[in-house]
Amino acid sequence: MRKFIFKIFLILFVANYFLLSCTPEEMIIDLTKQAWYGKAISYSGYREGQNPQKYIYPSQAEILEDLRIIEKNWKLIRIYGSDQHSEDILQVIRREHINLKVMLGAWLDGEPGNEAANTRQIQNCIRLANEYADVVIAVNVGNEILVHWSSHKVPEDKVIQYVKQVQRAVKVPVTVADDFMYWRDHGSELAEVVDFVTMHTYPVWGGQDIDTAIPSTISTYESVKKALPDKNVIIGEAGWPSYTEGEFHAPGAGDEKKQKRYYQELHAWAEKNKVTVFYFEAFDEPWKGTGTEGHWGLFTEKRKAKPVMQTLFPELMPDGPTSPGYENTEGI
Repeated sequence: MRKFIFKIFLILFVANYFLLSCTPEEMIIDLTKQAWYGKAISYSGYREGQNPQKYIYPSQAEILEDLRIIEKNWKLIRIYGSDQHSEDILQVIRREHINLKVMLGAWLDGEPGNEAANTRQIQNCIRLANEYADVVIAVNVGNEILVHWSSHKVPEDKVIQYVKQVQRAVKVPVTVADDFMYWRDHGSELAEVVDFVTMHTYPVWGGQDIDTAIPSTISTYESVKKALPDKNVIIGEAGWPSYTEGEFHAPGAGDEKKQKRYYQELHAWAEKNKVTVFYFEAFDEPWKGTGTEGHWGLFTEKRKAKPVMQTLFPELMPDGPTSPGYENTEGI
């Protein structure tokens, strides 16, 4: 009996030692469990003149340049659709042995009216998750399709059908990404179906400025955790723009120094509390416009480092400012 107990103790000791000594890239990434897997970031590679709505995609050479930048500081990326851009990303990661894992997305547009396109996204997502099982660690079905302010809402019962369809067909965990307000106030039924919960939180859109940004982020995260205690909750999007326009923001909220502070404080909190956070986002995307939506990147569209990344990426130093200023205060 003593020998048996000793053997069990030895097995548990060795297993625990192995897990503690693993680096993030060696660990099995399971987003259904709360753990620190390394830094994560949202990635879309659209540059000037490229646009997913016009099916004008980045080249694989451009994607490789991006992923070489990303893998220097991050371990996980989130991509949003199951289209040519996503397939190119997965191909480049595998072919070039890029040290990144992927949360793959299926982009769902509003229904009724887009059922055929959504079906294609679901089918492609299943195919890519299975073909690139060495790269894809989770699947996200839909992005901000349930919160009350969504411009492309899909009925919840249909979303549940899509989730179950994907779950039957893939071997990785499946989630839905939406604003914290949906998950906190209305997400209990869907939470029973998904394998983990993916929430978004943007204090800048709620009129917060930088001094209250992290407390606000933590508060929204904890409110979802409290509402849905039986599922692990990750943050699928949280970020701070380097420039803002419009009445939804505190005056001058978008700022390079504020972006740097938010990124650093958010990362420190996430690592300490073992919360997976996909920071939004890697690069500015001009197709989204010249206002707030075009300035969330930690790097410019020209792949130059904003102040938040300049210490880590001195080779990507810009010649001047990386974001617009507020010389003309109209519209701030």
